[in-house]
Parts: sequence; structure tokens; C-alpha cells
Amino acid sequence: MTLSPACQRSWKIPSKVKLPESQLLKRDTRLTVPILDALSSLDLDAGLLAEVRQSAMVIVPAVKLEDLPVVVKFILHNIKAVDAVEVISALRKSLDLSSCILPLQILSSQRKLKSQPQTSSSTSEVSSSQNCVKLLFDVIKLAVRFQKGISEAWIKAIENTVSVSDHKVLDLIVLLLIHTTNTKSRKQIERVLRNKIPLGCVPEQLLQSAFQNHSLVIKDFFPSILSLAQTFLHSADPCVVSFGSCMYKQAFAAFDSYCRQEVVSALVTHVCGGNDVEVDISLDVLTDLVTLCTSSLIRYATFVKNVLDYTEKLNPQQIRKLFYILGELAFSQRQEDCYIQDDMHMVIRKWLSSTVPKYKQMGIIGAITVAGSMAAKRSKEDGCSLERTQQSEEHCRQLSILLDLVSYCCEQSPEALALYYDELANLIEKQKGNLDSQILERIGKSVVEDFSNDFVVDLTPAVDGVHLFPVKSLYNLDEDESQGTIVINLLPLLSQNSLVKSVDEMAIRNQGKKIVSPECLSPSFRLLRLYTTEQHNGSMEEIDALLGCPLYLTDLEIEWKLDSLAKQEREFLCSLLFHALNWFREVVNAFCQQQDLEMKGKVLTRLQNITELQNMLGKCLAASPGYVPPPAIFDCEALEAAPPVNAVGLVKKKKTGGKKQKSEGNKDSSADHSQMEENPEGNQPEAETTQLEKDTTEKNAGIPLVQLQSYNAFFRELDLEVFTILHCGLLTKSILDSEMHTEAREIVQLGPAELMFLLDDLCQKLEHILIPPAAKRAPFLKQGKACRNIGFSHLCQRSSQEVAQCAVELLKPLCNHMENMHNYFQALITENQGVVDGPRVNIQEHQLMSSCYQQLLQAFRLLFAWSGFSQRENSDLLRSALKVLADKLKPGETEFLLLEDLISDSFHYLLNFQHSVPNFQCALTLTQLLIVIAEKPVASWKKDKIASLAKQFLCQSWMQPSGMREKGSQFSNALHTLLCVYMEHTDNILKAVEDISSVGVPELINSANDGYSSTYPTLTRQTFPVFFQVMMTQLENSVRSIPAGKPSDSSEVQIEKLLHWNVAVRDFHILVNLVKVFDSRPVLSICLKYGRLFVEAFLKLAMPLLDYSFKKHREDVQSLLKTLQLSTRQLHHMCGHSKIHQDLGLTNHVPLLKKSLEQFVYRVKAMLAFNHCQEAFWVGTLKNRDLQGEEILSQDSEENDPGEGVSQLPREDPAEEEGDISGSEGGSENNDDDEESSE
Repeated sequence: MTLSPACQRSWKIPSKVKLPESQLLKRDTRLTVPILDALSSLDLDAGLLAEVRQSAMVIVPAVKLEDLPVVVKFILHNIKAVDAVEVISALRKSLDLSSCILPLQILSSQRKLKSQPQTSSSTSEVSSSQNCVKLLFDVIKLAVRFQKGISEAWIKAIENTVSVSDHKVLDLIVLLLIHTTNTKSRKQIERVLRNKIPLGCVPEQLLQSAFQNHSLVIKDFFPSILSLAQTFLHSADPCVVSFGSCMYKQAFAAFDSYCRQEVVSALVTHVCGGNDVEVDISLDVLTDLVTLCTSSLIRYATFVKNVLDYTEKLNPQQIRKLFYILGELAFSQRQEDCYIQDDMHMVIRKWLSSTVPKYKQMGIIGAITVAGSMAAKRSKEDGCSLERTQQSEEHCRQLSILLDLVSYCCEQSPEALALYYDELANLIEKQKGNLDSQILERIGKSVVEDFSNDFVVDLTPAVDGVHLFPVKSLYNLDEDESQGTIVINLLPLLSQNSLVKSVDEMAIRNQGKKIVSPECLSPSFRLLRLYTTEQHNGSMEEIDALLGCPLYLTDLEIEWKLDSLAKQEREFLCSLLFHALNWFREVVNAFCQQQDLEMKGKVLTRLQNITELQNMLGKCLAASPGYVPPPAIFDCEALEAAPPVNAVGLVKKKKTGGKKQKSEGNKDSSADHSQMEENPEGNQPEAETTQLEKDTTEKNAGIPLVQLQSYNAFFRELDLEVFTILHCGLLTKSILDSEMHTEAREIVQLGPAELMFLLDDLCQKLEHILIPPAAKRAPFLKQGKACRNIGFSHLCQRSSQEVAQCAVELLKPLCNHMENMHNYFQALITENQGVVDGPRVNIQEHQLMSSCYQQLLQAFRLLFAWSGFSQRENSDLLRSALKVLADKLKPGETEFLLLEDLISDSFHYLLNFQHSVPNFQCALTLTQLLIVIAEKPVASWKKDKIASLAKQFLCQSWMQPSGMREKGSQFSNALHTLLCVYMEHTDNILKAVEDISSVGVPELINSANDGYSSTYPTLTRQTFPVFFQVMMTQLENSVRSIPAGKPSDSSEVQIEKLLHWNVAVRDFHILVNLVKVFDSRPVLSICLKYGRLFVEAFLKLAMPLLDYSFKKHREDVQSLLKTLQLSTRQLHHMCGHSKIHQDLGLTNHVPLLKKSLEQFVYRVKAMLAFNHCQEAFWVGTLKNRDLQGEEILSQDSEENDPGEGVSQLPREDPAEEEGDISGSEGGSENNDDDEESSE
């Protein structure tokens, strides 16, 4: 080791020489550096080098940090391409950067202890640690740059890591390093990260750890970080987009001013790009930065301000985010330079003065958002004190001027005024407890006066004025009050507003008078109640009279005379009902959390009023085609809230087809929303709807009902707090006498209609916020994402974690309601001696309870399918959710159970509901729920349980209470999904396919025309195509999982594979021959498509097996080929059938299928030649036949087409030919030969 380097390099060390240095490495780590430095200069034999490298690998975990770069350099020295992946995989397992960050943690803890001053030794220790880590990655960087194959091997090693816990910070940093160093590997690295991120292998915590603990290292990779973040924001996967946004935030927090400027510039570029997803995520990143790093971001406020030039492309929600960011930058710190404030005020004034509704809308949103930043209380700048500073008089004056300006510009536009009220309400709700009291008092004074003067009048026996309908006070819950009763002046106000619109609207605008419109009723009340709760610490006593006060409406029995009303009268009635519904929805929003029993009872009554009015509205809308409802959501673009013109047309089409809609008794409009994510049609099975109408034909003669879900954009949004009503069981509402003594008690219950109304809205909210949209690029039409957010503006201001937390808190009442449903249907079955369609079954009630059951299961499924449960920070929330379910099974025993035990108990609790599900849709949802629970993680016993449950549902006869079997497109879709679940979870797919095809299908064939299989009652002639498609698909997928034959396979392995293929080919033969009985076009298309795929899989995977097993298992191979030969012959007959009928959808499959069949003939001949058995193969003429095997006589054109021939032997007749195999005999007649032709 004391020789000169030049002398060392001239030595060739043979493999027989034993180097003592490799033993010294293990004994004394102090000699690590000199030994490895010397050995790296020697020309070692490959075997010796591998031995020393292995010795160095062993000491990696124990070596000192300062020696680690030398060890890694030696390990990476002279790696052959063959060994690179193995060596680097071992190295990455041994390298642990956690020891490198220990000094950083020590220093951090010392900084927190103010009593202990920071010492120079601790600083030098941290600096030394960081330098060593930097040297380590410099070594890796040199190896990647100058050694061929290192970068590919490192990427492959990371790719091969499967376990989530095995991924390290080292992996992420190395990927960034390679992305920076090797430009050819960039696409590969992007692909690796795109695949790893959704699986949770590279969580955001790993990214945060890399930036926080190794910022000195990864700062050199900043261009790659910026490039990857920009690429990820273009992704269609929400997880990848979130990871890209996290990269931006961490880079801004960890790096210097230059890097921060680049980050802000990149984010502003995304915002100005116009893509909705990128705009939203970039604004969210800037919002987080302005919240967490306000002082740092202020330096780059000019860049953010430039977005004001591109606001034309932003939707109202994005405008709100932008002005929040600018407002925080402008007013968060009392800076001298107020150029941002001036620019914002100028833009806002310009927009407010515009006559274009879109710009006025943007001006209102921007003004109120900026006002929120101006009016927010600020903490002092010392960083420690929590005291609040009072707003200066000048500041208050500016804010008052701004609010006065907005109010003045909105007075003559009801939509603008309603948006103004909504934005002020959002401001108070968002800044709860943080608004300056003077500003809050000023807002409140005007809103109280406006609401009282505009919408509330005293209840009088007669109402002045001429109106389209007679005015009548309805829905009064305070009838015992003899005097002083107030009423919402809805119908007179709507009449006045209609008159203004039709006669002299422009004249009133020119006079500068404020236009009072019922469109402002609900927004004004929302602002009033939020102001009241803010001023009175949550108390609603000041406005509780509005909960029970009546509305001026009209006699709603007029709905039975809709045909006799004029178009104007019908549309007026629709508008009246929309306004009344929106009023009640806001009332429920306001008072849902009140604890007083009397008020709770009134809230439940209001829910009943909503369900009644929705039923009436559905009938009125059906009679008013082309009607445009009044707007209820004002922070969306005009095109987004276009009326659902097609909704009425769909109803009328059904009516002409003899299919009527649901009856009046379904007051909660369960038909409006009782649809599932998997079944977008959203209708109940047609037969069930028809039978329900038969029961109520006399009552509802000829009155159709519109699906109100199409009109969600015209209803006020329910707050998440409304679902606290689900906690209610039975409540008592006191009825007081004149002396305020309790006179009687009336039972008020959350009935099925009201429960359905709440569950439907809950499911929509959970699906919107917890289940990401389909992972595909949105079309270039801009409003795609915005349309999805209509009706969820308040919900979108909450994070998915907050929504999940709310849903977990609702699990107990949801479990109680689901147990009530279970008990109801169990009792119903018992009462009717196990018959669903018994004479005592109330069809309407049964359908309503079924819909509630369905939505309860759906709510559970949507919650537990949330991907956020896989994140570490949400593990406690998942435990809380599972404990609620497990506690139902084992009360008081779940506190200290392991997660796996909680999952098991929750699974068994939900499994208990299998015996009470009332329809097939509920059965499917329950199965999907159990799958979601079982995936955390899946165990074999859970898989067996799910397969058994799915088969149980498939073998169950599903009857409607009307006595008819379930059918229709929704039932078929659900059946397809459940059948796939059964096939995917059963332990033997081939056996399952054989059971259905050889037992269930023959039973169906032998039954009557309207019959079904006795073993599988869901298998009927109408559902056979569904069964056939799933069986063909699963059969083809199953055989592709059988490993291909190898020469090295033992005889036992060959026999096992042959057995699998024998069963698969037998199943295939049965399925293909079913086409002779079920020859519908869908069945033929499925058979042609998947028949080709099966033959291709056989050629690729089975024929190599036959090559090497023919001599040992000749009879088995011959039997296998004979069976497949019969199937391919039938496929050939199908090709002829398709040509004769000239069905383009079928003939499209023919060329590829015939090509595969021809390849099969040649491949069998090659296999026989390989085994020296050419004599077992001969060729005969295959005649064209139809599905039944009858010869097709008119084939002159085909015989003259040379493209149709597959000639194995020299023949004059180029007709279609084929091969046949036999054992000792030559075969049978010509026209019984195998198949093939090609085109």
C-alpha cells in the first residue's frame, strides 16, 4: 500500500491471490479509506474484485459518515453491466441517510431551547455532515456520468422495489441526480415516478424529508425539480398533480431567492396557461405559500400581479383565489409601497362599472375577497405576541368606500346583488372570529335592514295587489301565535318582479331604484344568519322566528290542473316552487345545529316540506318544457348553469312509450337521485317503475315526474353541518297552550323520504370531494371542470380530509339507520313468509326504503374508498372509522385492537347485511363495500368470502314487490359488474366458467321462453349476453396467466399445465358451441372477438408446451388439439355467417380471426415436424357452413378468390383448406377437418 500509484496500476493481481486487505476491512474500519484507495488503483481480477466489493458492502452500514463516499466510490468502481443491478440493489439497501441527518436534528432541538446558546461545535458538526452527504452524491454523480449502465441499473433497482416501506429518500435524490446528469434517462425517470407516486411508494413525506434534510444536495438539481414539477402538473392523475405541487412548495421553502423567483414564475405561467387543472393547483400552491411564507413571497408580488392581465381565462372560483393571494400580499404587512393595492383597486373599479355580467361578477368577487384581507385582524409583527391590532381609521374608511361602491353597483341587478350577499356570507364564514368588529357591525346593520324591508311582512287575512294566483299563507309552524306573526312575502314579490321584467325594467334601472327580487331572498338570509351567529356566539335567538314563519304562496292543489293553465302561469308556478324550496334549504342550513328540541322538530318538518315541494315541482316541470328556472348559484359562469333542456324531453319520451314515472307518494323524490356511480342512467328498473305506477294510476292519472337531479344548479347548496340531523332518532315537539304549559306532545320522526333526501345529497358530496374524477385529460372545452363543481362551491372550500372527518363522525348514525333498514326488510320477509311480492307489501314504501338502503351502502363505500386513508397522516382517522363498525360487532372491545383485527371485525359486521338486501343494486353495492374494506389489506379468507357472497347473489332470485323479475339496462350493468367480481375473486376461474356454462346454461335452454336457470336465477335469455361476455373475457384472461412451456419443465409441471389447458379448451369449446342456440348479434360479436384472443393466447403459451410434452404425453396433446379443432371449426362457420349477412360490425372481426386460425394450422404442423410426426398431419378442404353446420352452397366468389386459400399441399382448387391431426389413423372425412382461412 506504500507503492506509488503508477506502480500499483501496472500490477495485474490474479484471482488465485488472497488479499488480506479484504479481511482487514471487516476487522478494523479505521483502515477503510487507505485500503479501498489502494485497491481501487490495482488491476484486480473480476473474481477478486467481486470478493472485495462484497466485503466493502458489508461494512457500509457501520462505516463513518466521512468515509462513506470512499466506500461507495469503490463499490461503484468497474461494475460490469451484468452485475450492475444486483450490486446497486444491495448498495441502496445498505445506504441509510437517516444517520446523516442526526446532527441536523440535534441542532434543531438546540435552537428550540433558548436557554442553551448555539455552540460553534454543533454548527461545524452539521456543516461536516452536510459536506459528507454532498460528497457521497458527487461520487454517485461521477459514476452515473462516466460509467456506462450505472444510471439504467440504478433506475432498474428502484423500479424492482415493490414494498412501500422499502423506498427511501436516497431513491428520490438519486432519481433527481440522474435526471439532471443523464438527459437520455429523463423520460424513463418521469415514467418511474408516475408509476410509483399513485401507489404511495414515493409519498409527499419522503419529498419533504429530502428537501428539509438534504437541501444542500438537491439544490444542484433545481432545474430537474422545476422540470418534473411542471410535467407532473400536466398529468391526468390527481396524485401525480399533488406531488408536483408539493415539489413547488418545498423548493420555495428550501432554496434561495433565485430559485424562489423561478418557482413563482413557473406557477404564474401555469395560471396564465388556461388549463383548469393547472390553474387551480397553481393557485392552491400560491395560497399555501402566501399563508406559510408571506414575508418571503411579498418580494415576488410583482410576478403574481401580472396574472391580472390574464383574468379573462379564469372562472369565478379562480378569481376568488387570485384576489385572496393578492389581498394577503398587499395588506398582510403594513408596507409603504402600496402599488399592488392601487392596481387591484383600479381593476376592481373597472370591472364593477362594466355592463357585461361576467366582468361585474369578477369585480364583486374580487372586491369582497380584498375586503376580507383588509378587514382581517392581524397579529403583531414580533412573531411571538398573539395580541390583535385595531384597524386604523384610514383603513376603515377605505374599506367602507369599497363596500359602498360594490353595494351601489349591485342595486339594479338582482343576480349581482345576490352574489354580493353570498360573497359577504362566505367572507364571514371563512374569517370566523377574525373580522374587525367595526367592519362586521357595518355589514350587519345594512343586511338586517335590507332583509326586513325587502322580504318580511306582517301576516294579514288579505293581500293587496293583483297576482296570477290567489295568495295563500302556507307552511306556518307557529299557528298558535295569535298576533305578531311574520310571513315571507314570496308570491307578491315574484309577481312584482315578473311585472318589472316584462314592462318597465329599463325605466326602473334608469331611475336608479333598487330592484327587489326573490332571487336575493336565500342569499340575503344566509348572510343574515351568519352575521347573527358571529355577533351572538352561535345563538340564533334573534332570528328564530324565521324557522317557523309561513310563506305567501298559493293553493298548491293547482298541480292537478296543470294542463288547463297557460304557459306563463305554469312557469310562474315553477319559479314559485323553486324559490320556496331554496328558502327552506337555507332555513335548514341555518337551524340544523340548534339543540333545542322544539327547533329540532321544526327543522325536521321543514325537511318534510322540502320533499313535498320537490314532488310537486317535478310534476310542474314535466308540464313546462323549455322552462328556465331562476338562478340560485351566482358564483358560476352563465354557460355553466344552462338549463337542462333535455330533462323534460326524456320524461315525455318515456311517457309515450307507456312507461310512467314515480307517484306522488315518493315525496322525497328518491327517483331523482337514487342512482349509483356505476349506473349513470339513474333510473329504477323499468318494470319496477311501471308496477309502482299501476298502484297509483287513479291518483296520478297521466302526471309525469321530472328527474330533479338535472336541476341541481338551480338549488341552494346544503352545508355539511346539515347532516348532523342524521343523529336524530325520535323527537318530541311540544305543543303549548295559551299559558305556555305543555298541552300535548307530537312525535316527529326523520322519515324515509327525509332520510333519502339527506343521504342522496351526502353521497353526491362524498363522491365529488373524496373520489377523484376519471384519470383522463379533460377536453379543450374550458368549462369541463367548472361544470363539475356547480352546486359544490361551499364544499370545495374544504379539504378532502375535513370532509372525510365529517363523514367518519356520521358513521354511528349511518350504522343505526342501516340496521333499521335491515330490521325492516327482515321483518317484511318474515311477515310475508319469505315472499318479497306478498299481498301486504306496500310497493311505494318498499321502493323508498330500498333506495335509502342503497344510498346508505353507497355512502359507506364512498367513504372507505377514499385514497387518503392510505396516507400516514390519516391512519388515525381510518382507525376511528373502522372502530365504529367493529364496535357494533364487539361493543367495548375495540379500543386496543390491531388494525387487521379492526378490518376483520368491520368486514364481518357488514357481511351480516347480506340477508336483508332488497334488490340486486344493493347487493352489488354491499359487495363493492366489502371489497373496499378487504383491500386494507386483502387476505385470502376475505377473497373467498367475497367470491362466496357474489355467487350467493348470482344464485338468488331477485323479485320486485310487484311480482316481476328485475330487468332493464341498470340491472344488466350491475349483473355484469357482480359477475366480474365473482370471477376475479374465485379461486378457480376455469371451474366457475365450466359450472355456469355446463350447468346453468343447459337449464336455461330447457326452460320456457321467459324462464331462467334454476341454479343461477339471474341467468335468463335477456341476461345471457352479459354472462357470455364475462365468461369469455375471464377465460381469455385466465389462460394468459398460465406460464408458457419450457424445455426445462419437469414431467409433473408439464402434466399440470396440460391439465389447465385441457380444462380451458373444454370450457372454450362449450362456450363457442352455445352460439348455435344463442345466435344474437351481441353474442356473435363477443365470440368472434374473444375467440381470436383465445387462439392467440393458445399459440403463444400452449404451443411451446405441446412442443416439449408431445412425446411423453402424446394422447393428452392429441385430445387437447382435437377439442380445440372442433371449436376453431365453429369459429370458421361464424366467419361465413358474418359474410352472408354482410354485418359490418361482425365482418370487422373476420380478417384477424381467420389469420389466427391459419397460424394455428401452420403452428400445429410445425409442432408435429419438431417431434418427427409429420405423418399425423394432413390437409383437407374445409367447406363454408352456417352456424348450424349446414353447407353454404353459393361460394363461387369465395372459391375464385386466391386470398381465401391456406394451401398445405399442391392443389388445383384453391378452396379453403385445413389441417387435421390424428394418432395412428389418418383422419376422417374432408369436410370434418379443422378450420382455417385467411384474408
